[in-house]
Amino acid sequence: MSRRPGRPDRRPARSGRRTGARALAPLLGMLLALGLATAPPTAAAPDATGRRVAAWSPSMTTGGPSFTDTTLRMVVHSSVAGSQPRITLSNRYSPEPLRVDAVDVAVQASGGEAKTGTSRRVTFGGSGRLTVDAGAEAVSDAVPMTVGAEQNLLVSLHLPGPTGTSTWHSDAFDTTYVASGDHTADDSPAAFTATTTSWYYLAGLDVVPSTAKGTVVAFGDSITDGYHSSTGTYTRWPDLLAVRLAAGHGPQRLGVVDAGIGGNRVLTDVPNLWQGVSALKRFRHDALGRPGVKDVILFEGINDIGNNAGPDGAPLTAQHLIDGYRTLIDEAHGAHVRIIGATLMPDKGNGYYSPAAEAIRQDVNHWIRTGGAFDDVIDFDRVMRDPADPAALNPDYDSGDHIHPDDAGMRAMADAVDLRSLRT
Repeated sequence: MSRRPGRPDRRPARSGRRTGARALAPLLGMLLALGLATAPPTAAAPDATGRRVAAWSPSMTTGGPSFTDTTLRMVVHSSVAGSQPRITLSNRYSPEPLRVDAVDVAVQASGGEAKTGTSRRVTFGGSGRLTVDAGAEAVSDAVPMTVGAEQNLLVSLHLPGPTGTSTWHSDAFDTTYVASGDHTADDSPAAFTATTTSWYYLAGLDVVPSTAKGTVVAFGDSITDGYHSSTGTYTRWPDLLAVRLAAGHGPQRLGVVDAGIGGNRVLTDVPNLWQGVSALKRFRHDALGRPGVKDVILFEGINDIGNNAGPDGAPLTAQHLIDGYRTLIDEAHGAHVRIIGATLMPDKGNGYYSPAAEAIRQDVNHWIRTGGAFDDVIDFDRVMRDPADPAALNPDYDSGDHIHPDDAGMRAMADAVDLRSLRT
């Protein structure tokens, strides 16, 4: 499930100039970007009450464009209601320090326009400016405002640059607004004359929740990331799961964050670095490092199968994937987090499909269902397959490429999650 990443409509020129980094910081950032080093989880610290939950937190990768004297205004769609929001800026996959001159958060009115009177300056350790070392992340001070479930915020960063290769999430399926100069405090969208469909450096929003008791992380590849969902509609299956939880369809009150990356694999890094290092390398940070995480839904492996990508260049076997799942299960349980396994959906008609690949998928799904290693199971395969041809997606749910669901399919996936399986 790989495709070309979205690129900015207006892309500033790259620069290789460095800005006073610590001697080893650029090296660490490059090693992280290449998947040759692993940073520890960087969950935001709890507030004085000990209660913080992740409300939004995309997984980040390397390979984004460079920016100079640019304001990026990004949309954050909160999955849960709360107060005192904090944001996380990530320079985890960049080889140079990131200088940020100003950060602002406001309630979205429409498009790139902020609702009048809602703009708040964001500080880090009391300062409106900061430098984030290569390979590092920074969590802001709490912002004095409230956030509603399913509410959109606009987070604006002014980057004096040149930034060099940016840490980003390529396929946001949302609109980011771009302006030259510092327009972080503007309510008006007039200066934001370009748009992209990626997020840059912005890696998290956490809140003191109104009612939520924790967060569930949806961890996966492009199906979880929302490929083929419409831009700005929040119809990815994790978004729709969050709606179910916020609407009180079960006893749980949980935030939902989407840790999907298009093209991502369980066992191996993808040569296209924007598709991320392997799940084995990013799981501790992207899943277990989220504030308030209680549950992880693991739904990944079809890219390993479709690319026949076993460890160390070996042909893939079902046992390879099972061993990878066991490693992730052990990590989750070591962090006292429940992990729910999701069966892999059919893909007949897609280029990934072959009889040999289908045999691996069936063996892996059998183990997920019957192996007893996961705390619970979501049978996406059963829900999404064509009753007349179980190796293929149900045509009612097929976006057209025979592997990614359409909006109806995304809703069917969200509805397939038994809310009683999630920890309160």
